[in-house]
Amino acid sequence: MNDRQLTITASIVAKPGKREPVKQSLLNLIPPTLAEPGCMNYDLHQDIENPDRFFFYENWKTRQHWLDHNESAHIAAHRKATENMILEVTIHQLSPIS
Repeated sequence: MNDRQLTITASIVAKPGKREPVKQSLLNLIPPTLAEPGCMNYDLHQDIENPDRFFFYENWKTRQHWLDHNESAHIAAHRKATENMILEVTIHQLSPIS
């Protein structure tokens, strides 16, 4: 399972009044993440009905690439920058079946 392509969907909900700093921090993740080994795409979306909710749709060559991404300096900086600004994070790891 670790050597197969991995799709990630991540939902991030900003606390009330924290939408813009969370959004900016998420946007800042995109350039360094796209430069990471194994990153195929890293697309950020904003929920139309709840603009405090953001979604990443990501594809990685392997699960290990994604695990390495989670240990990167830019992810650590994002976590620090948005400390106490995020209400909820939900991550789904998906493998292709067709």
